Amino acid sequence: MRSDTRLAGIDLRSVSVELDGRPVLAEVELSLTAARIAVIGANGSGKSTFARLLNGLIEPTTGSVGVLGLDSVRDRTALRRRVGFVFTNPDAQILMPTPAEDLALSLRGRDRRVVDRLVAETLAGHGLADHADVPASALSGGQKQMLALASVLITEPELIVADEPTTLLDLRNARRIGDLLLEQEAQVVLVTHDLELAGRCETAVLFEDGRVADVGEPAELIRTYRRMAA
Repeated sequence: MRSDTRLAGIDLRSVSVELDGRPVLAEVELSLTAARIAVIGANGSGKSTFARLLNGLIEPTTGSVGVLGLDSVRDRTALRRRVGFVFTNPDAQILMPTPAEDLALSLRGRDRRVVDRLVAETLAGHGLADHADVPASALSGGQKQMLALASVLITEPELIVADEPTTLLDLRNARRIGDLLLEQEAQVVLVTHDLELAGRCETAVLFEDGRVADVGEPAELIRTYRRMAA
């Protein structure tokens, strides 16, 4: 069941990012508290870099990034315990030989009996129970993405950042993953080219050429983006 609670939010102040000497984001100012946030824009506009700032995968070159009341650089370790990140390609995220082992890895350090119970419940809840001990490499694309997402959800993060999680999926699996993300209690930031999915969010951020072009109601920003693309 989705939550309507406003959370501590996301706060970027004068954030610029350079990667390998190349400017990627420039003077980004953002304050976001909505529970469901879509991030849209063309390839190379800065969307994925923005997403990676939110759990400390990338540090700002200048400025500051605050997420859930934490500084993304100073409090990086604590932030990563509270923010789950879903990559575009699940092969970049699945680390263990089987689904059961991969989910258990997300719970390392916890009591073994608790881990076994949570893994079994998660596999069953996401349609993967029959594949618990098969090679993860043998899963379909949709099953792999479901496993990658499940490995994040099992940790019960307060914020989920998903970077184009439906791009490699067919329509049916894209709908399943999108529905699952939008029904979470956690705050969700969804970087996506799926404008139908973006339209189901509460607010949207439109990036263009490394800058925030606009923030607002998704339908309006989608219309703006379509005009820009044309």
